[in-house]
Amino acid sequence: MSSLSVILPFVGDTHLSTPLLLIFLLCLLAVVAFEFVNGFHDTANAVATVIYTKALKPVIAIPWSGFWNFMGVFTGGIAVAMGILKLVPLDALMNLPIGVGACMVLAVLLASIAWNLGTWYLGIPCSSSHTMIGAMIGAGLAFTWYYGGAGVNWGKAEEIGLSLILSPIIGFGLAILLMYFLKHVIKYHALFHIPQGENDRPPMLIRGLLIMTCTLVSFFHGSNDGQKGVGLLMLILIAFLPAKFAVNHHIAKEKVLTELNSSEVLLKKIAVLNHNEGINMAEFIKRTNQTKIHLAKKNETDKENTYQFRKQIEGVIEMMGKVEANQHIKMNVSDKKQLSEIKGELSKLVDFAPLWVILTISISLGLGTMIGWKRIVVTIGEKIGNEHLNYAQGATSEIVAASTIGLSTAFGLPVSTTHVLSSGIAGAMVASGGRNNLNNNTLKSIGLAWVLTLPVSIVLAILLFMLFHLFI
Repeated sequence: MSSLSVILPFVGDTHLSTPLLLIFLLCLLAVVAFEFVNGFHDTANAVATVIYTKALKPVIAIPWSGFWNFMGVFTGGIAVAMGILKLVPLDALMNLPIGVGACMVLAVLLASIAWNLGTWYLGIPCSSSHTMIGAMIGAGLAFTWYYGGAGVNWGKAEEIGLSLILSPIIGFGLAILLMYFLKHVIKYHALFHIPQGENDRPPMLIRGLLIMTCTLVSFFHGSNDGQKGVGLLMLILIAFLPAKFAVNHHIAKEKVLTELNSSEVLLKKIAVLNHNEGINMAEFIKRTNQTKIHLAKKNETDKENTYQFRKQIEGVIEMMGKVEANQHIKMNVSDKKQLSEIKGELSKLVDFAPLWVILTISISLGLGTMIGWKRIVVTIGEKIGNEHLNYAQGATSEIVAASTIGLSTAFGLPVSTTHVLSSGIAGAMVASGGRNNLNNNTLKSIGLAWVLTLPVSIVLAILLFMLFHLFI
């Protein structure tokens, strides 16, 4: 049993040298630090409205938000985490020395932490999602420069980038519409009251609404932003310990073999129904046969076989996905359902995160939520608009944020909680008093941070990768 097994019992038997062991531990510490910083950097998104509308005192709101952030990560699945992982060339990393993966991981994490801390210190709401994705693109570009090939999955980057750009625009528009609905349809005047003084608290019904929206934003922040930490931690584990973590060894070989055989039978049936149009059965059977060969030899110590098995199983899943998506291929409802189920079961071999990984990120984000929240809360609560938040504005911005983030999580797309909520508050302010109700100086600062985040994090990650590369 190696020294790593003593330090990290969840990792098991490994063969890392002492220098790599130290770098591995540094990477683990860095990802925990990133998620911790993410917690206190983004806490304001959930608690600013309940604090500034006097619905909850900070001493209650912060732990409450921390708990629901924890629950969001713990129960939110891993779709967003896997989307993050697909930004980088995992297959190439598995075939290169471990030090290369260490360079990439450290560059991503330290660039993200540096920008997040800087914007937090200045009290500027900034997207941790933009920061991390920019850093991953930067590290991927540096990887391409040194090793060639595709260092960035540009298709995935475009999909993620589109969701990050569109989500605050949607949040802004929806907040305006919801505020107009409350003003002209609901017409409940107590909703538009601006709290005055320490003891001016909202009526019970409105207070319950504000607490509910705070809870939902906290939960969905955890389920979306927290998954990014899960993705980063899995990147570390795959980079350093590919034989153990590149595939899910807890799924029995017999079950995998059964699913592969079932996929062949089903695809043959669909091919016959479609007169062999649109389905390359020879290629599919060749792929599944190769997968079975590597499956028989699969273990937690053979890096090369694990790499080949992952590559083949991904090929099988991709071919099934193309059949599933092809509108010209005829399938009955039961065949379509079975195809989706088999593909889902096989995907669990490569799209997974151990429970201890999810728990580690959950705790880090939950604890981080309880610290350092005040700087950005002040900006969101006082400086986006030229008037104090009223109940309707607070509830509107958080309903919009919770809905947008929740839907994005369901589709496996990372979004910026910060940008969605800030744009929601801006939309609610505009609906209340027009453009003059916005604080232009604050909006310029937020806009500048938004524009600079991607290029700065890309450049930082490139420079850090180059620096670390000198020592491998």
